[in-house]
Amino acid sequence: MRNEEEFETVGLGFFWNELEVGYKFKTVGRTVTEADITNFVNCTGMTEVLFTNVDFIEKRSPIKGRPAPAALTYSFAEGLLVQATMQETGFAFLNMELDVKAPVLAGDTIHVECEVVEIRPTSKGNRGLVRTNNRIVNQRDETVISYNPLRMMKGR
Repeated sequence: MRNEEEFETVGLGFFWNELEVGYKFKTVGRTVTEADITNFVNCTGMTEVLFTNVDFIEKRSPIKGRPAPAALTYSFAEGLLVQATMQETGFAFLNMELDVKAPVLAGDTIHVECEVVEIRPTSKGNRGLVRTNNRIVNQRDETVISYNPLRMMKGR
């Protein structure tokens, strides 16, 4: 039988007190598929014709291609960040401002580029508040969404 303490767990999140303002990182990419859009729209009830009616999209939409809801794009970005930076260390998402700059279409590949812009301890325990400026970027290096979450994170 193996001793679990002999193994280091990889993939754990950042600790607030080990980050520095100005630190930059990016996530791996993820391609948005037609199935992703259909599943998200059906799951959330966002049955707007822009997302559900191919005839409308082809003939009357100002967006050419199958657009993804911005909420889906943002959700994928958060998923990419949780997997890479917050496992066991992200305690709370507190607030943000979000700006949608361009559509994401089926077949686009997105990733998230982040810069730490604020770090401060909380008044309780070994926790800190970390704010980042996040850019969701497509395969053409275009920013499609920018947002600046403030998160409570565990310290070491």
